[in-house]
Amino acid sequence: MDEELPRTNSSVNNRSDLRRILHLEGLYKQNKAEEHPFKSMLEMIVKVRMSEGDKTKIRHHGEKEAQSMEQTMSIDMSVKSELGCMESPLYDSPRFSEINSVSELIKPSQTPSEKTLKKSFAVHPESERSEHCLPSSHDLITVSKEGFLSEKNILDTDSKKNRSSRIRRGIMTGPIASSLQESSRRRPARKAPSSLTATTEDCRESANWTNGLNTTNTKSNPPASLEGESSVLSNLNKGIIDHNGHEKMPEVKHRLKNSAPGPKLDGLHVLEMVLDDIENEESLCNVPRTSMPERSLDMTPMDQMTATALKEIIFGSPMACFTEEWKQQNFTFSDAPGLKYGIVQNKGGPCGVLAAVQAFVLLNLLFEESSSDSLDERLEVSNVLRTKCLSRALADILWRAGNMKRAAVAINTGRSLFIPIGRYKTDGILEMITYVTVETLDDLTLVLEKHVRQFESGPFGCILLTISAILSRTTAIIQSDMDVPNSTLIGAHGYCTQELVNLLLCGRAVSNVFDDEMKLDSGNGNFTLLKGIKSRCNIGLLSLFEHYNICKVGSHLKTPKFPIWVVCSESHFSVLFCPSEDLATNHSKEEEFDLYYYDGLANQQEPIRLTVYSESCAAESAQRDNADGDLIPPLELCIRTKWRNAVVSWNDTDPIL
Repeated sequence: MDEELPRTNSSVNNRSDLRRILHLEGLYKQNKAEEHPFKSMLEMIVKVRMSEGDKTKIRHHGEKEAQSMEQTMSIDMSVKSELGCMESPLYDSPRFSEINSVSELIKPSQTPSEKTLKKSFAVHPESERSEHCLPSSHDLITVSKEGFLSEKNILDTDSKKNRSSRIRRGIMTGPIASSLQESSRRRPARKAPSSLTATTEDCRESANWTNGLNTTNTKSNPPASLEGESSVLSNLNKGIIDHNGHEKMPEVKHRLKNSAPGPKLDGLHVLEMVLDDIENEESLCNVPRTSMPERSLDMTPMDQMTATALKEIIFGSPMACFTEEWKQQNFTFSDAPGLKYGIVQNKGGPCGVLAAVQAFVLLNLLFEESSSDSLDERLEVSNVLRTKCLSRALADILWRAGNMKRAAVAINTGRSLFIPIGRYKTDGILEMITYVTVETLDDLTLVLEKHVRQFESGPFGCILLTISAILSRTTAIIQSDMDVPNSTLIGAHGYCTQELVNLLLCGRAVSNVFDDEMKLDSGNGNFTLLKGIKSRCNIGLLSLFEHYNICKVGSHLKTPKFPIWVVCSESHFSVLFCPSEDLATNHSKEEEFDLYYYDGLANQQEPIRLTVYSESCAAESAQRDNADGDLIPPLELCIRTKWRNAVVSWNDTDPIL
C-alpha cells in the first residue's frame, strides 16, 4: 500500500480519526458494552451489515414469491397460446411438463399481469379466436410490452438494487427477466433467454435496443406471418439451436457474429441476432473513442532506490537536499524590451543549468527559426515562440544526454509517491516525480510540449531538467564519464560543477574541457585517464580559468558549430552570442564583429552589445592593459582566450567589472 498509494497529509493515521470519519463512534460504544466485544472496526461493520442483510431478506421474501409467480404465469400464457395453434416435439419435453404442472397448481390465483394479458387479447379485432390460439405478431408486441411494464412496476419500488444480482444468480429467467435486464442496464447485447418461447417481435425490440432506440416509442410493425416462429421450431428440431436458445454449430455462430445488421428491422430473423453479455460495464468507459489510438508512453513513478541514486550522483549523499535557490528556480522569461528571449535567474546557484538552456534557446531562436526580419525583430519574440523554443531546447539537451537513442522527462505529480525509510532525507521534490521514457525525438518533443509549463513556470523547473538529464544518461554512465566516480553534479554552495554543465552542453558528464582524452603517467607503469570533449559541440564554452592557466579549453568547445558560448567567469555562468552564423564558419570576418551578452542574474534591462576588434588593434590593446591595470572586465579576458589581443568596445554601456 505504501508503494502504490503513499500517505499524504490528508491520510488517516490513527483509529480514532478513522472512527470519526466513518461515523462509527456510536457503534464503537455499543461494541464496548457487549460481553464479548470485537477487537477491530471491520468486525463491527461486518456484523452490522449482516444483520441489516437478514432484515432485508425478510422484508423482500414476500415480494420475491410474488415476482416468481408473475413470471411463471407469463410463461404459462405464452406456452398455452402456442399450444392452441401448433404442435411440436418441443412441448413434449420434460421442461414443458414441469412448467405446465406448476401453472395448474397456481391457476386459481390470477395475477394482475394475467388479467392484462387477457384484456389485450380481447381488444384486438380478431378477438373471436380462443385465447389459447396464437395471436398475430401485433398481439405479441402488445402482450410483450404489457408484460414488461407490469413486471417493471413491481420491481421499481424496493428491489432495484437486487434486480441485477437475481438475474445473474438465475432466480429470474425468461423473456420478462431478459427484458428487465436490458432496460435496467441498457446494454446493446444480451444472452439468449432461457425460456421456451421466443417471438419475432421480441427479437425486433431487442434489435431496437441495440441501435439505441426507445422501446416505449416504437411503432407497431405490419403483421408478420408465422414463418419466423416456424423456422425457430424447425431449427430446434434440426439441432442448430438447443432448447435454451443457444446455437450448437460453431460455424453458424461465427457467420452470425460477422453479419452486419441491415437498415430494416422488419426482416430481422431470430438467428441473425448476436447476443452476448459484458460482465464489466465500467471497462467500456475507458474505451477510446478517437479514430487513432494514442501513443503509449513508458511512465515510471519514483521509488526510494532511484531517488537515493540520484541524490548520491547530485550531492554525494542521500541526506543532502536541494537548496531554496534551486527549488524556486524555473525557466521564466524576461519581460524587458529587447530581452524577452532571456531567462531570469532569481538567486545564485543553478546558473550553469540556466546558461546552458539559454544557449540552446538562442540556437533555436536565431538559427532554427527561418526569418527575414532584422535582428531586433527576431529577438523581440512572442510568448508562444519563446515557449516553443524552450521546449525544443530541452529536447535537444535531453536527447543528446540519452546518446540520441532514448530520453527521460521528469514530471512533478504534486503528491508523494513513496514514503522514505532508512538513511534518506526527504525534500518534497524527488518523492513527487514520475518520469516518462521515450525512444524517439518526436515523442520527446511531444512530451515536452505537453509539460513545458512545469519547466517554464513550475516551482521546480530547473530541478526537473537536471533530473531528466541524469535519468536520460543514467547514473551508471554518468559515473563512468567522470574522472573520479564519486564526483558530484552540484558542488559547494549549490553551484553547478563542470560535469553538470558538460552533461547539458555535450551530453556527457566529463570532468574536463579539453579535446578528447589525456593520459597521465602515475608511475610504475600506471596511467590515469582523463576524459574530455570527444567532438565539436553545437554550443561553445569560454572560461576565465583558461586566462589564469588553470585549465585548457579545447577547440571542440572554443569553436562550436554555432556562434554561442557559455561563459564561465567568477564562479558564474552567462551567455555570449553572435546573431550571424558566419562567425562560426567564415574566419575572414573575425576582424570586427558584434557579440551580445546576457546574464540572467544581473537584472539586465537592455541588451549589451560588444564590438570586438582583433589582431589589427594589438598595440591599442597593450596600451589599454597598461593604463587600466587590474580593471579589465573579466568578460573581456574570457573573449581574449579565443580571440587573442582582441579589443572590446562596450558601445556606451558600463563595463561589467
